[in-house]
Formats: sequence, C-alpha cells, structure tokens
Amino acid sequence: MLLRMLFQSWKNGLRRKFLAIFTIFLAAGLISALLAVSIDIGDKMAKELKSYGANILIEPAAQAALPDFSTESTQDGNQTQRVNILDDNFLDQKELSNIKDIFWGNNIVGFAPQLTAPFELISKNEQTVHYDLNVLGTFFDYPIGIPDDPGYHTGQKIISPYWQVEGEWANDSQKNSEQVLVGRQLAAAADIQIGDRLRLKPFIQGKQTALLEVTVSGILSSGGNEENQLIVPLAALQDSLDLAGKVQSVRVSALTVPENDLSRKARENLETLDAEEYDRWYCTAYVSSIAHQLEEAVSGAVVRPIWQVAASEGVVIEKIQLLLAVVTLAALLAAAMGIASLMTSNIMERSKEIGLMKALGAYQWQINLLFYCEAALSGIIGGLFGCLAGRALAGLIGDALFGQPLSFAWVVLPCVLLLSVLIALIGTWFPVRRIAKLYPIEVLYGR
Repeated sequence: MLLRMLFQSWKNGLRRKFLAIFTIFLAAGLISALLAVSIDIGDKMAKELKSYGANILIEPAAQAALPDFSTESTQDGNQTQRVNILDDNFLDQKELSNIKDIFWGNNIVGFAPQLTAPFELISKNEQTVHYDLNVLGTFFDYPIGIPDDPGYHTGQKIISPYWQVEGEWANDSQKNSEQVLVGRQLAAAADIQIGDRLRLKPFIQGKQTALLEVTVSGILSSGGNEENQLIVPLAALQDSLDLAGKVQSVRVSALTVPENDLSRKARENLETLDAEEYDRWYCTAYVSSIAHQLEEAVSGAVVRPIWQVAASEGVVIEKIQLLLAVVTLAALLAAAMGIASLMTSNIMERSKEIGLMKALGAYQWQINLLFYCEAALSGIIGGLFGCLAGRALAGLIGDALFGQPLSFAWVVLPCVLLLSVLIALIGTWFPVRRIAKLYPIEVLYGR
C-alpha cells in the first residue's frame, strides 16, 4: 500500500518533486565539490606553498652555522675576509641520497646543498678588477640518482620557485660547468652583465685553492641574501676550494601536514611521548617528524625546521579548510530551508488528501512515513545527480586554481548521499509537524 501511495504521489505531483530534487541537486553538487576540494586541498596547497621555499635545514652537528670568518690586512691597508675551514664544518655529499630514503621520502619535494666562501673578483672579461664578494655553491637542476629513481634530479629550480632569473639558468647537469648566476644587487654594484667572463680568487686559510673561472648566464632576483652573491655549481666551488664531496648545509622542501597538539608536544620534548603517541607522530608527515627522520638518516647532522615557512603553510591550509566547512554548512542550511518551504506548500496543497486518510483511519505515523519516504527518495535522486555535477565542478576548480583537476575520492559519494537524505528529512520534519494539527472534518469542509 505504501509503495502504491508513493507511486501515485510522484505521478500526480511530479512538478513539486522535481523542484525538491533540483534543490537537493544544487546543494549536493556544491557539497560534493567542496568535500572533494577539502580532501585534496591539503596536498595541492602544500605544493603551491612550496613557493615559500625550503622548510627544513640540515647542518653539521659540530657547527650548525657558517664557518668563522677572520680578517687580515693586505699591503695596501684594505681588509679582506679569509675563512678558516675545519673538517667538522661540513656534511658528506655522498649521504644526500639518504634524504629520499626516509619513511616520508616520497614527501621530499627536493633539496639543495649549499657551500659558501668569500672570493675576490680579480678579472672581468680579461680586464683586471678588485671586488670582494661571497660565492654560493649549490645545485640548480642536478641529477642525483637514488635506488628507487635513477633519474631523480633536484636543486634550486625545484625548491626555490620564487627565484626569478633574467637570462638563462646555469646548467650544472654537466661536469665542469662554468655557467653561474649573479645576484641582482651584486650585478648592479660590480657592473656585471650577462655573458661576462669572470675570474675569482678564494680567500681560504690552510687549503690549496684554485682560481674560479666562470661565465654569467643569468641575473637572479630572489628577495634574499642570494641577490648579493655569485651562485655557482656546487662541484665548481668544491674544486676551487679543494673540498670535494663537502657541503655546509642542505635546504630541504617537504610536503607536510599542519601541526596539532601532538606535534607541538613532540616539538617541546620528544621524550614525553608514550609509545603510541610516538608511533602516531613518527608515521604522520609533520615537519618535526620528517626533520627527526632526516637527522637519523644523515650522520653528523642536526636538522631543524624553518618554522616561519612551516607554520605559515599550516595556518593557510587550516583557514582554507575552515572556509570550505563554513560554505558547506551554509549550503546545507539553505537546502534544508528550501525543502521545508517546498514541503510546507506541498502539505497545504494536499491537506484534503491528508484529511481523507485520517478520516479513513490512517495513523499519524503512517502519514508521516509517507512524506518522509517521499523526501528520502528525492534526496537519493538529487544526491546522485549532485555527485556527478560536483565531480565536474571539482575538476573545474582544480583547473582554475592549480592548473590540474582535483582527484575525486569516491568516499564523497556515500557522504553526499547521506547528507542529501538528511537535508530532505530535516526539511520535511518542520512541515510534517503541522499534519498532526489538521482535523479531518475541517480540512474536508475546506476550512
């Protein structure tokens, strides 16, 4: 009997049912798109926020800072910087591949080792000059094969997307590369142009050094200290300083999740975590847990997160997810109000039908069940079509914001169907309460 009454209700009130389905369809489409975005926004935003630069720094445990500088006087009375290099000031370049071998190795976007030293520019385009400057040796786009990915390459191109190069990036994929970048401020101060041929002499104590001869391929704008430096391939600087296989620090860019109470507790004192908390912290991609694993992988190193970058990433992602949650809640409330209005109108139009059912002996719960079933069926149909629309909308949002479609997790489908049915039932609950106040004799007489 219930099925027959449902069929007759849909047959005779198709327009009203279509309006209800369309209302739920709009809400379900928006909600499913927002859920898909919310699920995938963490990884997508983390990748976008890598434009802030590296968020982890690896340094030698013996000296988690640059080597000490001392000054010496030259014959003409000018002071020049000379660096005193000690063996424990460095990390072993051979261990860099261990960075990708940690538990969260797949979350490592890239890394770039660094080596700095003071030099004197003694010749520019075969003309003698005297200008003191700092030289930074690093990877630009360097192939460093790892067991799982022999073709893996990394460097500043990957971890520092905010670097803007006028001209061409230096090519360090080939051995004995002589191409370099010059910081914009240094280029202006020393009158260095793209294509200039430079010869530099290192200021190093206690080491057999060699002149560094390079060609400027581009001018770098970074907004940081690099604008006052000459950036050269790491191998070229190591050869000049007789420091083969040595680096002073490594900057690492890793995809992380926002901090919570557990990660903050671990950051304050790791020993306060019990076994269960430690396992959960270790197996979650917090910046602190990744830094801890890197410290285990690289011998003689101290690893610390760059909290200015790591904290800003977490705050931005949390605020975006909160915004999505607020918009989703607003869509739910709007849809419920729309369904309530439609069902109220439906009940008023069907008041004589309801009065007749009561006069024939129908119980109140049976009448309520009929309307709830109609609403649930509308919710299921609207939810299914809304999911399809939401998947397409999520793809459009991904293309617009990130240049690639967002992945649509199929766990969204049952969630949206459940929400759609709940919207329909909640919207029906208010007008159904009015049914109990209808008296058959008054309704049938048109009062």
